[in-house]
Amino acid sequence: MIFSCFLGMKITIIGISDSVPEFTAKEQGLIQSVQCFAGGSRHKQLVADFLPAGSCWHDIVVPLTKLYQAMEDSRGDWVVFASGDPLFYGIGITLKRVFPTAEIDILPDFNSLQLLAHQFQLPYGEFQTVSLTGRSFDALDKALIQGRARMGILTDRKNTPVSIAQHMLDYGYANYCMYFGECLGGENQRVLKLSLEEAVKMTFRHPNCFFLEKTDDVMPVKGIPENVFEPLVGRPKMITKMPIRMATLAFMELNAKKVFWDVGACTGSVSIDARLNHPHLKVIAFEIREESQGIIHRNVRKFKAPGIEVLMGDYLQVQKNELKKPDAVFLGGYGGRMEAVLDDIHLYLRENGIVAFNSVSEGSQKRFVAWCHQRAYQLTQTVQMSVDQFNPITILIAQKPDGSEF
Repeated sequence: MIFSCFLGMKITIIGISDSVPEFTAKEQGLIQSVQCFAGGSRHKQLVADFLPAGSCWHDIVVPLTKLYQAMEDSRGDWVVFASGDPLFYGIGITLKRVFPTAEIDILPDFNSLQLLAHQFQLPYGEFQTVSLTGRSFDALDKALIQGRARMGILTDRKNTPVSIAQHMLDYGYANYCMYFGECLGGENQRVLKLSLEEAVKMTFRHPNCFFLEKTDDVMPVKGIPENVFEPLVGRPKMITKMPIRMATLAFMELNAKKVFWDVGACTGSVSIDARLNHPHLKVIAFEIREESQGIIHRNVRKFKAPGIEVLMGDYLQVQKNELKKPDAVFLGGYGGRMEAVLDDIHLYLRENGIVAFNSVSEGSQKRFVAWCHQRAYQLTQTVQMSVDQFNPITILIAQKPDGSEF
């Protein structure tokens, strides 16, 4: 979304902390020279006495379209108040994008993580920043799986220190301590060093942020032996064996893919190793068996693989229009309807995307190969492997052509 502005429009963004600001002479002059202001409700409380008589104030609340429209219609200059550094995941980035022709001046303060680092004397340059403000846990999950030793976390009223700590504990990432701060720079400032178990029992005020630091070198296991997964009841051998699983994922070249669908997830073993070995991937698992829902849920947590989306029900009946289209699909089960399932996968698979199938019989291999030839998919790998006393498995990898249509 881009708005136009009158020629010469100037937006000054002043960063402040959580206390009554001590404005410089330059800042005071700028404030007195305009009539249009914007900021959060807390900012208004802090700067109200500095605003000129008769000025107008616009709260910065989501959605921001009303603010943008007011700025476009005002035909005047603006002063916008922000927390800390406006270019640190802040309103400054947004306004530069929305009003690309405006003259924008940034007068920053310390950002919240810098203020917190000063309190604990932490080398904040060594901490990866993860913003969960208005965002999902995707970036946090990726960093956890990668084993990031130090992170700075930006929160909001939904993604709170309690909910974030609980999420980490749910997936086995208790090996972090938390350096927490709230109302930083203000009279209600509070800083604490906590374990995650302590954090989930605390009550916190907003705004807040925290640092995470690992307490040991433990990493999630990758290439998980099949005998340590929780299996289907009465069917312990119904799982993709670890060597077959890892070879299949390697042939799929998931390092260059973005969205992975696991059709017929069963115990979740393929989804879990795909996620752990390629934490950038969006992984979606489809499974029809009701009993598998709990099994996948427990295996995902046991092996520290957050971020896997599980969709239950008949794959052909599951609504998929709102899902991210895959560029890699593993066909783990098809309920006797291979061609119908592959036809449906074809509808969503991106051009040049990959379909992988582990064939356990000559008949299923012939059916998969015949379907690929019919749809002009290129078979890039046909590899037979044996594990221990089990029957040989043929790993089949096929690539969808450019401009492929039914």
